[in-house]
Amino acid sequence: MGIRFDHTIVAARDREASSAFYVHVLEAAPAPSWGPFTNVTLDDGVLVQFADLPREAWPEIPPQHYAFLVDDALFDRAYARLVGDGVEHWADPQRTRPGEVNHGHGGRGVYFLDPAGHYLEMITRSYL
Repeated sequence: MGIRFDHTIVAARDREASSAFYVHVLEAAPAPSWGPFTNVTLDDGVLVQFADLPREAWPEIPPQHYAFLVDDALFDRAYARLVGDGVEHWADPQRTRPGEVNHGHGGRGVYFLDPAGHYLEMITRSYL
């Protein structure tokens, strides 16, 4: 089988809100949830599990970076939702180009934050 990425746990302040954001913006699929996790799946079968960080640890969720490779049609739909919902976004990870899309690597890309403050990146062409 080789190696394949299977799942990750993402710290959240509100796991339901975080999972709903990924479903709404990125069209992730809701998945069966259990215990402390609210789950979504990506098209390649990767499970993303959201878990609430204890309130006494707020606001200290260390931000992580999650990048999603999407096709052009999904990028268009997701970007329209970001803009329509008034979600701040940038063309660069340093956040110096607000409200823009980048055209690096022969595709398009955008950076934005999820409800827990994690840095999300949506690109249409892989860096490889």
